[in-house]
Amino acid sequence: MLREFKEFAMRGNVVDMAVGIIIGAAFGRIVDSLVRDVIMPPIGLLLGKVDFSNLFVVLKQGTVVGPYLSVDAAQKAGAVTFNYGMFLNSVVTFVIVAFAVFLLIRAINRLKRKEAEKPAPATPEDIVLLREIRDALSKGR
Repeated sequence: MLREFKEFAMRGNVVDMAVGIIIGAAFGRIVDSLVRDVIMPPIGLLLGKVDFSNLFVVLKQGTVVGPYLSVDAAQKAGAVTFNYGMFLNSVVTFVIVAFAVFLLIRAINRLKRKEAEKPAPATPEDIVLLREIRDALSKGR
């Protein structure tokens, strides 16, 4: 049983999948940082210095009554919050990841089409001649 598990774990597909998951997780962190640190601050500035990650609605006051300046402050006070700004950040992150995957698949499909359109390599003349000789000899027997 241990040998079978080792064979399964060392198959190319499983190893490739593991590499894909690891790279995907790292790519997710990069995209999250891109959205949080690069894209959202200028959008927030254009919309009146709004930090999307701190857009929230207090559903229930905490032990310390607000107003709360941030989601973190509200949660530390024990308030129940509806964090729609973080949701907006997640939506933008998803759209960026989906677009990146779309571009990747589009590029792969283009390469496959170019590969399919390539004509078969021409057979050198000496190989054609050798095949004719082989066929003639086989017919003679």
